[in-house]
Amino acid sequence: MSVTSRQYPTRPIPGVAGVILDGDRILLSMRGKPPSEGKWGLPGGAVEVGETVEEALIREVLEETGVTVKPTRLITFLDSIHRDDDGGVRYHYVLFEYLCEYVSGEVSPSSDAPDARWVNLGELDSLDIMPSTRRFIEKVLAGGAAS
Repeated sequence: MSVTSRQYPTRPIPGVAGVILDGDRILLSMRGKPPSEGKWGLPGGAVEVGETVEEALIREVLEETGVTVKPTRLITFLDSIHRDDDGGVRYHYVLFEYLCEYVSGEVSPSSDAPDARWVNLGELDSLDIMPSTRRFIEKVLAGGAAS
């Protein structure tokens, strides 16, 4: 059995991310690995063999943040393609973005996510968050699907 490398993969890697809201707060985690290492974003990660995308999302959010969630709705799916300076595909993920309900747990970051926290929606500008993630959150909050 061959394992697809995350860098320069032979095929896209399925991934998941969750929009987890609690009142006027959103749960964010800091990326601990490339791409976007050190930037804030939605908790999530790669789907493992034998698990559904929803199972992967529940596992990844718990691993990164210590919080248990329940996926309630697929918001969108999208390609996340990062190219190197020569135009080669360094990373290619197909991401399934879900709206999730907070179930339980206190935020406790892990090695995959060096930091995680509930962030007041009015304080998103104070974080080093990827612009595409910020636009996506704003669209979700406005009731629209991401494009």
